[in-house]
Amino acid sequence: MTERVRIRVDDVEYEVDAGRTVLQALDDCGALFPERDGKRPEQTDALIPHYCWHPKLSIDGSCRLCQVEVRAGADAPPKLAIACNTPVSEGLVVDTKSETVAAARQGVMELLLINHPLDCPICDQAGECKLQDYAYTHGVDHARTREPRRKAKKRVDLGPTIVFDQERCILCRRCVRFCREVTGTGELGVFDRGDRSVLETFPDEPLDNAYSMNVADICPVGALTTKDFRFKMRVWFLEDVDGICTGCSRGCNVHIGVAKNAVQRYLPRRNDAVNGTWMCDDGRLSYHEIAREDRLTTCLVREQAIGEDSPQLRPASLDEAVAAVAARLRPLLDAKGPGVIAGIASAHASNEDLRAFKTFLDVLDVDTIGLAVARGDSDDLLVEAEKGANGAGARAVGFGALAPVADRIRGGGIEALIVLGHDLFADGSLDARALAGLDTVVAFDTHRSPVERVAHVVFPVRHAAEKDASYTNSAGIVQPVQRAVVPGPEVRDEGDFLQRIGAALGLAGFETETETEAESKAGDGAE
Repeated sequence: MTERVRIRVDDVEYEVDAGRTVLQALDDCGALFPERDGKRPEQTDALIPHYCWHPKLSIDGSCRLCQVEVRAGADAPPKLAIACNTPVSEGLVVDTKSETVAAARQGVMELLLINHPLDCPICDQAGECKLQDYAYTHGVDHARTREPRRKAKKRVDLGPTIVFDQERCILCRRCVRFCREVTGTGELGVFDRGDRSVLETFPDEPLDNAYSMNVADICPVGALTTKDFRFKMRVWFLEDVDGICTGCSRGCNVHIGVAKNAVQRYLPRRNDAVNGTWMCDDGRLSYHEIAREDRLTTCLVREQAIGEDSPQLRPASLDEAVAAVAARLRPLLDAKGPGVIAGIASAHASNEDLRAFKTFLDVLDVDTIGLAVARGDSDDLLVEAEKGANGAGARAVGFGALAPVADRIRGGGIEALIVLGHDLFADGSLDARALAGLDTVVAFDTHRSPVERVAHVVFPVRHAAEKDASYTNSAGIVQPVQRAVVPGPEVRDEGDFLQRIGAALGLAGFETETETEAESKAGDGAE
């Protein structure tokens, strides 16, 4: 068992693990980043200000902003100490607000601002810049220097994702340590010495790793910015909503930046049990899928018009699509029973929608069910091979392997298929030709896909960023998400569509009224 010691910081007592530094100990007990005014902890002033220290990187001790006064303790130093590298001990008493500490912080800020350009109004980091915040809180009112600022590079293309403004860099070396310690790629380094020190990439080594955009997150100033979000929008126009990345079964926690009912960016949200403070670049950029041009926004029903050689999918109202499904499934159920119907779940559906799907299939007495999951590359850091956020949730509900279902479809034992998502053909066990002979294919999806080409009815469903729901990651952790954006009126949860289809089929427990009936009743009442 880890030894516990008691320390006092600004007259507040904490019990912390021995062997940790002051900053680490405060971070462990949630006191370092207090949430204020509803803002996320990373965006609020820390109890002890700092630049170079980061909870997931090695201790550097270069910025000196975290100096504190240690008044008591076994190893109390005779002068100010940096909290990032001062170990805790029983009875340690720390003062973070004394006049001596305030004067030291002013001196540090004055030195950091000697060469920093005064370009806050045009800097992309304005509004979430710790140099800006701490200059206001701990800095001096006027600079005492008369010498011109050191010239440095502007708008340096470091690689496919990052732009570097060298003149803004305060040499905290967070990005250097990230590339060495987290990704192990080591593209960045500090070159030259003293006041000539600059951050650069090594020769012929662009910043091009799978997690490169994290350096912009940990940069406390506007030196490193992502090409994806650079000059896109002022951050004070964004509302942050808690969500997850759905790119793989890791389910990295993210802050969804929203403005004008559209997702503008993903930023990693700290969760030490899931993704720490990082996320991969592919996952970060996956928000673009939400509003992609091939997004489904209306129900589709396959019909054959006069003069056409074959039926085509055409837009339909919700009631028309529900009625079309009922008209196809009811004769099959009456004539051949539920044994000719199969249901395939998706790792992109939420726990709530998966439970609704399983209930729907159980009431129909359908027992040919499976789960379609796409697989791809993985790594030893965060990226997992299963490309869906909720495969574990689907399996927990009762959806097993796809192979037995695929065998029955290819063998001719299935005549109707109800499928969630677009991964049906991902593992190669099924293709469009295998489904071409089915009497009925009902698809629920966010985007157009090859599944749609063989579907008879298509329902447009919500993305995870458009739901209040939960997802279970590969470690079995159930993670809630909040609705960040509101989709079009015909885009709904899978469970809502299934409820209406169940009612149209007359299934027990699915009784409900259609929107048309509800509106009609409301109109009758008004009259």
